[in-house]
Amino acid sequence: MRHTITVLVENTFGAFDRVATMFSAKGFNIESISIGETEIREISRMTIVTRGDDKIIDQVVKQLNRLVDTIKVVDLTEFERTERELALISVNYQRASLEEVKNICDIFRGNVVDINSQFITLEVTGPPAKINALVEVLTPFGIKEMARSGTVALKRGERAKPQKKEVA
Repeated sequence: MRHTITVLVENTFGAFDRVATMFSAKGFNIESISIGETEIREISRMTIVTRGDDKIIDQVVKQLNRLVDTIKVVDLTEFERTERELALISVNYQRASLEEVKNICDIFRGNVVDINSQFITLEVTGPPAKINALVEVLTPFGIKEMARSGTVALKRGERAKPQKKEVA
């Protein structure tokens, strides 16, 4: 099962590396990972997408909580949440297919961000399923190159204020 886990960590050198190393050392696979500063400069939010059964994910959460820089870990899978991803997709086009590619981009509420005589580059944001659907529709045109940001997610409704761990 796919799980979206958010990890609040101290915004310090090595925090990302410790999380990635933990996943590697335990043999857990990361489908996507994104990290960025939160509204509090000293805290970063990591959004990690991974797969596993409940037992594996429980172990992942426990291991993440043990890391020195970790402030809070939440498996968002069972919660209402907002998920978004950014994708840049370069697609082959012929004169005859250019309007069709642009119309597809419009349908997915994307933007044309670059174009030359052979390729058009589209930007689209949305839930991962939307990005996957766009990729499927564009595949017959010939996707030259693609970059995806990875999922970012926030729990809907309540807002939990991150606080630093107390060190005894």
